Amino acid sequence: MTWCIYLTHPEVVVDPEVPVPDWGLSDLGRERAVKATELPFADEIRQVISSAEKKATETAQVFSGRKNVFQRVLPFLHENDRSATGFLPPEEFEKTADAFFADPHRSIRGWERAIDAQNRVVTGISSALRHIPDEQPVLFTGHGAVGTLLMCHLMAVPISREHDQTRGGSWYRFDKAWLTTQAGRNLSWIEL
Repeated sequence: MTWCIYLTHPEVVVDPEVPVPDWGLSDLGRERAVKATELPFADEIRQVISSAEKKATETAQVFSGRKNVFQRVLPFLHENDRSATGFLPPEEFEKTADAFFADPHRSIRGWERAIDAQNRVVTGISSALRHIPDEQPVLFTGHGAVGTLLMCHLMAVPISREHDQTRGGSWYRFDKAWLTTQAGRNLSWIEL
């Protein structure tokens, strides 16, 4: 059975003048991404799949470059669409993110609804895994909110920020079959 790792991008260079999808890893973020290549599962990964945002692709490139594994970009992994607001100062962003998770069936300030983002990511990952042999473990690199939405699905619990990571550059492991079994697995984030 295929097992997978979901890894969020670590620290980025925040620049209000640059569109959020174009933010890249900071020096600390790149240093922490290297730590992923030293984790016990790293040598078993056969493929890295990332979203198209620069911070996620850079995280994937660090891993695939050091481990010499196939990397590809799939658009469905993108972070929740929050282009309606663009950059928000940290306090305002956190309040908006709280509302995003608290009311998943409503668009908060024009953001993509949490339920839609969850369905997009679960469907996309399920589709990608159908084309990967069961004996090939996969590393997905993406974003915290999207990883949390996926985790809620895998745990068969309502969408909630209660399951959000505490810091970027966190990961969890799941089995391919969990996407369809809805058996309510117990998962938690592990920091790099």
